[in-house]
Amino acid sequence: MNPGTTRSRRTAATALALVLPLAALAACGSSGGTDTSAEQGSGTGTITVWAHQGQASEAAAVQTAVKTFNSSQQKVKVKLTLIPDTDYTKTITATDASKLPDVMEFDGPTMANFVYNKKLAAIDDYVSVKTLANATDAIKAEGEIDGKQYGLGMYDSGLGIYGNKKLLDAAGITYPTGLSDAWTAAEFTDAVKKLAAKDSDGKSLDLQENNGFTGEWGTYGFAPVVWSAGGSLLKNGKAEGVLDTPAVASALKTFQSWKQYTDPNTDGNAFAEGRAALSWVGHWMYPTYSKALGDDLVVLPLPDFGNGPKTGQGSWEWGIGANTKNGKAAGAFLDSLLDDTNVTAMTTANGAPPGTRSALARSSLYKKGGPLQLFADQLAKPCGDTTIDTSCVAVTRPITAGYPTVTAKFSQALSDVYGGADPKTALAKAARAIDQDFSDNDGYKLQ
Repeated sequence: MNPGTTRSRRTAATALALVLPLAALAACGSSGGTDTSAEQGSGTGTITVWAHQGQASEAAAVQTAVKTFNSSQQKVKVKLTLIPDTDYTKTITATDASKLPDVMEFDGPTMANFVYNKKLAAIDDYVSVKTLANATDAIKAEGEIDGKQYGLGMYDSGLGIYGNKKLLDAAGITYPTGLSDAWTAAEFTDAVKKLAAKDSDGKSLDLQENNGFTGEWGTYGFAPVVWSAGGSLLKNGKAEGVLDTPAVASALKTFQSWKQYTDPNTDGNAFAEGRAALSWVGHWMYPTYSKALGDDLVVLPLPDFGNGPKTGQGSWEWGIGANTKNGKAAGAFLDSLLDDTNVTAMTTANGAPPGTRSALARSSLYKKGGPLQLFADQLAKPCGDTTIDTSCVAVTRPITAGYPTVTAKFSQALSDVYGGADPKTALAKAARAIDQDFSDNDGYKLQ
């Protein structure tokens, strides 16, 4: 199995493992306050750091960053603990706030839950103004709650349609050159049908079905359909009236219609081997696809369902434990970790869009004229998680302690629709369940 496919499968499985442990925690409704006992401290001594142990190249980049920081000065020593990614969020969830490290990594959608449960402190007073200013707007949007920054990431993420130029040309299909001429949903569907007509098995599309739609891939991969149709997973703490609109139901009906043209991709190689001409997936598949197709690989935005093309964004972030006694030292380490040297080393290792403005501008993949400029263009137009209109593209998944419920109910609805369920009924059921959970937990409000 090629490395890219391995990463794609691992990413989806990891996301599922990350979200599920929080569901029970979110439902238990803890105190929900933002007051913490984080202390500035002396800025000297040993601090503890937890990070997820993902692919070997990512772990090596973190280890190198720690070694470099420790050898660059004498005031602070970082003690790093790597925890397997399948156990990582469960470990934070199960650990009392007083036992958590000074600095910890966390998956973006879990942040609000950790803030709600008083496990993270705002980092504004601990990291430098320079570090905050150099973070991209999309990265800052994912890590912010009520005007306070709780997390910053070394890298971001994005979605697109990878196309096989040879097969597109053979079918006489004109395809987008960027965000400004994104396919409409109807044009995309037409392209899928035309490509299928020239395909030996009639399957022209890969939706990464092998990753499963009932996990985080379902939400991350296809919430953009909801947003592009003018809907939302959640607005002002409510799903009814935004998730279950006629426009969203119509969009998911279109999504449902693609199934007959979709390669189930059980081996993960549908696009790389040329069985599918189009692949709906994220930036992480570029190395594999580029190697397989070379100059025949084109990168296109997701289709526009009426509210402009949209993409998901967000990935792992770094923050400070709410009970640290040495916030100043923790901030100094984050300033080092998030500098361009370390960010570039990490994004070279994993191929993700850099999370700092300066590293992104210099990235050979994402800079203007680079093969993945589209992803940078999308991230340069962040929506945050509230105002999702035609002026923006990259949407942050709902920043709420109730996110585990939101993603579980939406992804189940998506999977049901793909399996043949009526979109209107499935969405209404999901919206009711989300709203009931929020009602039971006082809206997961931070006191």
